[in-house]
Amino acid sequence: MQSERAGSGGSPGSGSAGGSADGRDAIERCRYILRLADTSLVLGQRLGEWVGHAPALEEDLGLANISLDLIGQARLLLTHAGEVEGAGRDEDQLAFLRDGSDYCNLTLAEQPNGDFGRTIVRQFLIDAWQLEIYEWLQQSKDTRLAEVAAKALKETRYHLRYSAEWLIRLGDGTEESQRRVQQALDELWPFTQELFVADALDEDMAASGIASPLAQLQPRWSARIDEVLREATLQRPADTDYPWHGKRGQHGEHLGYLLAEMQHMQRAYPGAKW
Repeated sequence: MQSERAGSGGSPGSGSAGGSADGRDAIERCRYILRLADTSLVLGQRLGEWVGHAPALEEDLGLANISLDLIGQARLLLTHAGEVEGAGRDEDQLAFLRDGSDYCNLTLAEQPNGDFGRTIVRQFLIDAWQLEIYEWLQQSKDTRLAEVAAKALKETRYHLRYSAEWLIRLGDGTEESQRRVQQALDELWPFTQELFVADALDEDMAASGIASPLAQLQPRWSARIDEVLREATLQRPADTDYPWHGKRGQHGEHLGYLLAEMQHMQRAYPGAKW
């Protein structure tokens, strides 16, 4: 099993950081930033799968725009992670030339789209989480990270409004749509346990003022979720433990298939430029 601490195995910065305290701090900060970047990148890739397949043209454009926002956030975060790492890797190398176990995205983000309702449920749960994360990160001691968070927050507010409104329409709609989104919520809910379970890296980043203690963010997220679920006439599932922790590099098979498609061009033609 991969270590919870940054810098183990093939993690970022293993070649150039040496054994100094500053080097270890850079590795840990880089890995924390990658958790944010990879979640946006993977979720953006998932939403991109809807282009040309959404149930209506308006939703095709809406999902595509959210996908582009998420990938834009990922680019800024990956660039910053590369600079913090100091190993000469840029956003393209970090996005396309890492193995699956080096990705630090939330497990929820890599789950397959399913039908439109399932995609909306997944999006809503992550949007509400990202809103809390980015709101706090505006005060991060990492000033570049704070700048990226401020920009991402404006987009995330729109993303949450979009997913929440659709969740309410589907949940409080027909009997069939209500049944489908409730089933999707029940199936995806266990993955939300990862959102606020702090490991050693989370605790280190909170102690250094880079990130918020996750426990402080959970009540606001939970209240926001409950408010929308009530309006959508959906039942909040019971909390259950789940073994996957994608932010530690532990992933299921779904991420492998996603990366195979996303990384094909760069791996087939290394260094290709468009």
